[in-house]
Amino acid sequence: MRFSVDVSKVQGELYAPTSKSYTHRAIAIGALSSECIVRKPLLSADTLATVAACEKLGAKIELINGDLHITGIKGKPGVPDDVIDVKNSGTTLRLMTAISSLANGATVLTGDSSIRGRPNQPLLDVLNKMGVEVFSTRNNGCAPIVVRGGLKGSAAEIDGSMSSQFISALLIACPLAEEDTILSVKGQMKSRPYVDITIEMLAEAGVRILVDENNGIRLIIPANQKYDLKEYTVPGDFSSASYLLAAAAMLGPCISVHNLFPSKQGDSEIINVLRQMGADVHWDTEKGIVTVKRKTLKGIMFDAGATPDLVPTVAVLAAVADGVTVIDNAKHVRYKETDRLHAMALELSKMGIMVKEEPDSLTITGGKLIGAAVHGWHDHRIVMALTLAGMVAGNTTIDTAESVSISYPDFFEEMKSIGAKIETLDG
Repeated sequence: MRFSVDVSKVQGELYAPTSKSYTHRAIAIGALSSECIVRKPLLSADTLATVAACEKLGAKIELINGDLHITGIKGKPGVPDDVIDVKNSGTTLRLMTAISSLANGATVLTGDSSIRGRPNQPLLDVLNKMGVEVFSTRNNGCAPIVVRGGLKGSAAEIDGSMSSQFISALLIACPLAEEDTILSVKGQMKSRPYVDITIEMLAEAGVRILVDENNGIRLIIPANQKYDLKEYTVPGDFSSASYLLAAAAMLGPCISVHNLFPSKQGDSEIINVLRQMGADVHWDTEKGIVTVKRKTLKGIMFDAGATPDLVPTVAVLAAVADGVTVIDNAKHVRYKETDRLHAMALELSKMGIMVKEEPDSLTITGGKLIGAAVHGWHDHRIVMALTLAGMVAGNTTIDTAESVSISYPDFFEEMKSIGAKIETLDG
């Protein structure tokens, strides 16, 4: 789907969609429990892939009045009758690869063309060391993946530099293993807040994870635990809200976004980013309302190590800011739905912005955005970020717009409700 964007001003109030990351984990942990209600879940293409995968492993999940009612598998996944298709959801693939290692038989997982190019070898290596037979059918670490259950647990080492999802997947599966697990993280743990979210939610289910940071990071996971998540309410999503808050800072005059309460979400860092760049930001943490007013922005240094999903948003903010912005410590951003460093560098360059791309960073010199035909890369975050750029530049067309269904299905309608000039060109 293609759409056009013209110069816009934005003003009004919106509610942030609920969190994709929390929804994925709530569904998976609820499915491993006995009976669970997940309230205010984000129902997007990605999270519905997790629902479908859990159902194939034996859970029964019903949507009632907007909540997910789960009859769980009590820590014992069944062997699916068919292949698990995770669609475009990397989180679903990683979590279900680990969870299916608890089944007494073989599970096959695959996904769309993007998923079949995303790396998983660090997770496969650890599972193989823990008594599971798991392999990529093309011997490249990518889906399709075959998992033959038998997870025993053990001491293992995992590279933390590529994706936190590998670690989260093991944290969810290993409490149900036969033996204790000690997971040592090698190198810097990228996207650490997502691991913290997983540990937080496991605690809600009565599952213990011990974190030892005396000499590096070791995650100690006692065996033979039981899941007991009875009810969970999903919080608002700072990742999706970042586009709304950035739109206010770039275009103004003012937007207030509700349902943004303090949590372990790393992407709440967008509030600090906007303040550092010079935007007028007020966060009422008790009411969960963030209000942003437009001001002249300035370039900053941004370390993407903990918050890779903010990179497209920060890149667009940098394009309109005075001076130079450096997005650093960002190599892991290349392993998302697409290579987001390269995608943002290329598309902003088409729009007249000077961008220097290096293996681990982008250096962006703010300037005047000009309208262009840009490519959305079938990536929801690239499409949403380029929408903001088009609202500044005008006369911009963006393709693969349907990808916003991955995390924010109502993005275009909600942006139009606050003043964005967006039109669909074709289906």
